[in-house]
Amino acid sequence: MSNTETRSRMLDCAAPSEHDPDHVQRIEPKDVKLGPEDSLKVRRTLPSLRRSFVGAWCFVDHYGPEHGVCMDVPPHPHTGLQTVSWLFDGEIEHRDSSGVHSMVRPGEVNLMTSGYGIAHSEVSTPDRDLLHGVQLWVVLPEAHKDAVREFQHHVPDLIDDDGIRARLLVGSLTGVTSPIHTETGLLGAEVVIDPGTTWEFEVDPGFEHGVLVDSGFVDFDGVRLDRSVLGVRDAGLDSIRLTNPTDRPARIMLLGGEPFDEGVVMWWNFIGRDHEEIVRLRDEWNAAPEDRFGRVAGYRGPTQRLKAPPLPADLRLKRRFRRGRE
Repeated sequence: MSNTETRSRMLDCAAPSEHDPDHVQRIEPKDVKLGPEDSLKVRRTLPSLRRSFVGAWCFVDHYGPEHGVCMDVPPHPHTGLQTVSWLFDGEIEHRDSSGVHSMVRPGEVNLMTSGYGIAHSEVSTPDRDLLHGVQLWVVLPEAHKDAVREFQHHVPDLIDDDGIRARLLVGSLTGVTSPIHTETGLLGAEVVIDPGTTWEFEVDPGFEHGVLVDSGFVDFDGVRLDRSVLGVRDAGLDSIRLTNPTDRPARIMLLGGEPFDEGVVMWWNFIGRDHEEIVRLRDEWNAAPEDRFGRVAGYRGPTQRLKAPPLPADLRLKRRFRRGRE
C-alpha cells in the first residue's frame, strides 16, 4: 500500500527509549485518507510521534470494514522495506515490476520485498465491495536494504488452541513456524479470542511485541485495548497474557520482533539512511522510474503512476536511532 498523502511529512523512524518490560504502551490511531474524499480511509498507529518500530515493523495501517469503497492505488515505488498484506474480508489485485500478478485474499499472506527498488499497484476487485484488513511494512537492515525484488505467498493453517484460533503470517508461535522468510527475527499472526478466554503463551524474551485490536476489546497483560489501538511491550519477558473480557469474540493482530537499532529515514514510500538518499530516490522515481523500479504491466487505472510529492522545504531529513536523533 502506498502513502498517498500529497504533503508527506518528515517521519524519522525511531524506537523509543526502553521501558520496563511490564509496561504496555498504548498508541492511538490517526485517520489517513488514501486519495480523494471518496477513497479508502485507514487508521495508522505506526509510525507515530510516540513510537516508530515494533521490532522491524515500521508501518501499521488498519482499515475497514467498509462497503462500496474502492482501493485503487496506481503504480508507486518502495525501497528498503518489505510489505505484508493481510485481509479479513475482500479481495485486492496486486501487480508489481517483478512481473507478479496475484490476488490478496482473506487468510493468505503476501510479502513483497522491495530492496533496491520495486513498483506495484493495488486495486480492489468489483465483485468484492467489502474491504477489511491490515497493511504492514518491515524495514530491511542495512546489509539487506538493496536486496533483489521478491514476492512470497503463503496460506497458513489454522491453529486451534482452547479458546483461540490463530493464523501465523511470519515467525513462530506455539510450536508452529511460517515458511515466509524475513531478514530480521519477526512474529506476525491473526488471533481470534473467544468470549471470556484468557490465553497465556510463551514468546521470545528478546522480542518487542505489539497487539493491534481489530474487533472487540482485549486486555494485554492487564492493559485494556480497544479497536484500532496498538499496545506495545518492550523486550524482556517470556510470556504474554491476552484476555477477552466481553461476550463476543475479539480479533487481534499480534506483532513482534528483535529491537531494530539502526537509524533510518522514512519519507513517503521510501526508506533510506540519510537525506541525500531520499532526495536521490525521489528524483529517480519522478524522472526515470523504470531504470531503478521497473514497470508495472497490466494496470488499467486513469493514472499510470503516483508522482512523489515535494520534499519539505528548507528541511534536512535526519536519521533517528533507538536512543534519539543523530
